[in-house]
Amino acid sequence: MLYEFLMQNYMAGEPIFISDIKIKEMSDVNIRQQFKSLTDNGKLIRYENGIYYIPKKSRLKGTAGPASDTVAYYKYISRGSRVEGYYSGHTFANQIGISPQVPRKVEIVSNNIAAKRREISIGKRVYIVRRAGVLVTKENYKTLQLLDFLKNMNDFTSEGNAIAERLAEYVKNSKIMRADIDRYISAYPDATYRYFYETGLEYVLT
Repeated sequence: MLYEFLMQNYMAGEPIFISDIKIKEMSDVNIRQQFKSLTDNGKLIRYENGIYYIPKKSRLKGTAGPASDTVAYYKYISRGSRVEGYYSGHTFANQIGISPQVPRKVEIVSNNIAAKRREISIGKRVYIVRRAGVLVTKENYKTLQLLDFLKNMNDFTSEGNAIAERLAEYVKNSKIMRADIDRYISAYPDATYRYFYETGLEYVLT
């Protein structure tokens, strides 16, 4: 029953978090036992504690699992309909074109970490994961991502005039409204206000 459920709901190589699996006819203990059995017979492969995947064939390696970035995204940012984090810092700056430099360590802010900041190795990559100061949801993550960047914008002043232009594009594309900013900006340091007005973002809000 479990294997059929997984085959219907997951693609080969997609991370499967055992904590997400709920089947009405099976207890949590039974589900864990079935995961072990399926792993023992090769139908599933354990990526790390609590994370599995259905193997897919690869010409080079025999079987191929999920990429490190995929596991990190599912674990700390989003899976299913939930959004519980976002990319931040130099990673976000590179994504929206503020900085051409691809950071060696991917920066993430997430609900799913207890420590204020941790460096976590997944596969061969290192991720800097920070605990979210405001609970991240599907509705607010773009606003929080913007405010988080503004909070630390002093780290990016060497990038010149590209900052204001790229942030304005991000606000427009993300459809961030003035009410969204007003709702959350008080949770951020005073520097966030200053950079918000210095970049002229109040003029692009709806």
